[in-house]
Amino acid sequence: MTAKIYIIHENDEWTIHLTKRLEEQNLPYEVWHLAEGVIDLSKEPPQGIFYSRMSASSHTRGHVFAPELTEAVLAWLEFHGRPVINGSRALRLEVSKVNQYFALEAVGIQTPKTIATVGKSQLIEAARTIGTTPFITKHNRAGKGLGVQLFHSVEALGAYANSDTFESPIDGITLVQQYIKSPDSYITRCEFVGGKFLYAVQVDTSEGFELCPADSCQIEDKFCPVGETATNNLKFQIIDSFSEELIERYEEFLAQNKVSVAGIESIVDKEGNIFTYDVNTNTNYNAEAEKAVGRYGMLAVANYLGATLRQYEKTLHLV
Repeated sequence: MTAKIYIIHENDEWTIHLTKRLEEQNLPYEVWHLAEGVIDLSKEPPQGIFYSRMSASSHTRGHVFAPELTEAVLAWLEFHGRPVINGSRALRLEVSKVNQYFALEAVGIQTPKTIATVGKSQLIEAARTIGTTPFITKHNRAGKGLGVQLFHSVEALGAYANSDTFESPIDGITLVQQYIKSPDSYITRCEFVGGKFLYAVQVDTSEGFELCPADSCQIEDKFCPVGETATNNLKFQIIDSFSEELIERYEEFLAQNKVSVAGIESIVDKEGNIFTYDVNTNTNYNAEAEKAVGRYGMLAVANYLGATLRQYEKTLHLV
């Protein structure tokens, strides 16, 4: 009997960066692409450890029900006691910003004021009551900055909501959110592997859209750590320090929610208040920023998976 690392995902372009690292270390692995699939509930899963990289934006790649299939697979794995990295609780956070914000606030992490809505009239009414101008809208199940729009008035939102260009969220829930503007035009993304802080990357948003609390919520590939071309041009820079107190709270948040690998994004307003607005449980890394400092996220993930696999093999008396 042999055990291996199983990677659960729906995007080959994001997964290849990890499998290359696993191959470099001669770690046994298998990839499960869950755009489609079958689960025989009467059978046991194979032996191994399972790492879920399911994305909230899967529907933008035509994989509309990949998160639902993944949730079923994770339930199957967890029922049979298989080690799952970023399991069912992590998935619920990935596909719901409402869940993210409650979980963050539960450990004292400040999030932007947010109202969740279903229905266009309810969306417009929420904008009237949010109490801040400008404000933004975004999708509850998002990724890639889906549905993020900046509005300077309720009337502007009403015109958009009743136009043919209105973008309906995949889960029906649109958020109205306080707009946080960074005076220095950057956001910070903290990366965690094994539930522990790896590094912080500062993202320059000066050329971005004024669309989300981060001024650019990585709307296009040029704002994605990987993107189509993985370019940098100093837009992504790994920094030496970040709020130690907030890092400790982030680690507490991850531990309470059984999340091992994540990127958590925050922004600082002109008064110095830090707002955390996004948790990514299928995090990616910018190659050029990492090369500049010699620190590599996917290598850390591969090392963590390898150590977890070896520990699991000990329980099976395979080593």
